[in-house]
Amino acid sequence: MLTIEKYGAIDIGSNAVRLLISSVHEEKGKTTRFKKTSLVRVPIRLGADVFLTNKVSEENINRMIDTMQAYQLLMKTHKVVRYKACATSAMREAQNGKDVVALIKEKTGIQIDIIDGSNEAAIIAMTDLHELINSDATYLYVDVGGGSTEFTLYHNGQTIDSRSFKLGTVRLLNNVVSETIWKEVEAWIKRVTAMYPRISLIGSGGNINNIFKNSGKSIGKPLSFLYLSTYYELLNSMSYEERIWELNLNQDRADVILPATRIYLSAMKWSNARKIYVPKIGLTDGIIKSLYSEKLNNN
Repeated sequence: MLTIEKYGAIDIGSNAVRLLISSVHEEKGKTTRFKKTSLVRVPIRLGADVFLTNKVSEENINRMIDTMQAYQLLMKTHKVVRYKACATSAMREAQNGKDVVALIKEKTGIQIDIIDGSNEAAIIAMTDLHELINSDATYLYVDVGGGSTEFTLYHNGQTIDSRSFKLGTVRLLNNVVSETIWKEVEAWIKRVTAMYPRISLIGSGGNINNIFKNSGKSIGKPLSFLYLSTYYELLNSMSYEERIWELNLNQDRADVILPATRIYLSAMKWSNARKIYVPKIGLTDGIIKSLYSEKLNNN
């Protein structure tokens, strides 16, 4: 007998706040299916506050409350039976982060968990990544966010190493990433990939998804280092307004896409990767899978 339940996942990032609603299809003797029903994104850009002032501003606290009230209603109308809300880099660094979480709980009923970088990487790893990874190949998974980037090295289907760095698009836009951080990332990537001669990247995040969509590549086909570096040069040659008009980018994408591309290109260079695969997965997908895993463990 087929049973269908809806789960909700809220990702409170440094650049945007996302709600993913997925239908979970279960039938005895068959592999459970996860079908995306709705995805909503609000570009609040908490990192622009926190990385400069160490606090979430009054204006953005109010926008957060409005967004969570809207998400609460969306989940109610979709008949979501379980959900989880996770906040990442900006909220964990905000001096008033816990106060904001408490206020949102009071105003909307939504409980937010502030997670660290290792938890973030672990949740993302719960996605369908294993279906994309060849068991006899090596991949560096790179998830670029507004406040941090999570790196995970996979070899022969196993996780070899994982690390989160305070290297994100909103931080870079606000010039709060030191040269030391770049050097730490470079050293880590070179160290963990040194013994693997053939490596491909797996990229996740809204920016690489946008680049892949505009490339016209078929799903499952990788982008080359040459394509990505050429696209980076194109982005760099344009003004912010030109990226919006000529490339049809959203205004909250047109600025962060440049530093994001720089991070992916740097990771490819330091790991000697020539290809980057772009599955459409991220933290919200991992949250949905973690909710399902909790349900199975509790039964």
